[in-house]
Amino acid sequence: MKEETTIAAPAGSGADIEAAGGMGPLRWLALIVFAGIVAVPLFMTSPFYIHLAVLVCLNVTIASGLLMLSRTGQLSLCQAAFVGVGAYVSVLTGTHFAFPFLLSALLGAAASALVAFLLGAAILRLRGVYFVLITFAFGELFRLAMLQAAPITGGANGIAGIPSASIFGFDFDTRKAFYCLAAAVALASLAFLLALFRTAKGHAIDAAGQNPNLAEATGISVRNTQLFAFTVGSGFAGLTGALLASYVGYISPESFNTSVSIGVVIMLVVGGRNSVLGPLIGSFIMTPLPELFRGAVQSQNIFYGVALILILRFLPQGIAGLRLFRRIEGEQV
Repeated sequence: MKEETTIAAPAGSGADIEAAGGMGPLRWLALIVFAGIVAVPLFMTSPFYIHLAVLVCLNVTIASGLLMLSRTGQLSLCQAAFVGVGAYVSVLTGTHFAFPFLLSALLGAAASALVAFLLGAAILRLRGVYFVLITFAFGELFRLAMLQAAPITGGANGIAGIPSASIFGFDFDTRKAFYCLAAAVALASLAFLLALFRTAKGHAIDAAGQNPNLAEATGISVRNTQLFAFTVGSGFAGLTGALLASYVGYISPESFNTSVSIGVVIMLVVGGRNSVLGPLIGSFIMTPLPELFRGAVQSQNIFYGVALILILRFLPQGIAGLRLFRRIEGEQV
């Protein structure tokens, strides 16, 4: 019977942070700057910019979940489907059973994690493009199933009039209030990743992604490690779906189509698919771009394609692979 064995973590992982001797000057400066950026939307008066800040936070949480799977060497194109599972379960339990938002959101996250566990148990024997294609098919299957289940999901018309989030009597019914909630969840997801990659489980995730054969030889079950990452990461997506539904007040099957999943992958690649900072950087850069190019809708996809090619060519580790961000994350290069 195989037992998990702790192996050395790669550079830039949480183990490097511990080995670096705690918070260095650069990391303190980065933390202060980051805290200032997080606080900026609280002083904004434009609803549009606050809305963008909320979307950035939601995307950070979704991309953080995908990062876990990416570091095991797999890539999923059905992250939007798990966002949808969380959204529909949260909304339906809240409206039909009058569950409070917090319980409904947790049930949505749990439902997404359960679906991911069952799906992963069946398909994680596949690797590379075969796994990607199956996840793409599952995403489309989910969207079509929601369209056909009109008596429950509203079909193409969707579900409207979803109430805003309320936790312990506090209503997050304004953009600034909801931003605080979304930012707290995004920060919690990043903190979870930082803590995870300092543990033996986090080292096993990196080992499975970097050299699966060697990982198996040292006693690490690559399939179980990938299943853990897929399940937990999809739970992140489900929780985000519950938040998104309560924020927008409307969901439909088209809210969770394949383009959403592709957008999350692009965010992760641009930010850095092997760095905890990747989801943050990628979401911060890629979320506002559609609004900046709203006047040139036909050029958006061209720009995305060019940007992705340039990143993959000159920054294969994403923007987080730059020396500055590597030092912030690991305090050594």
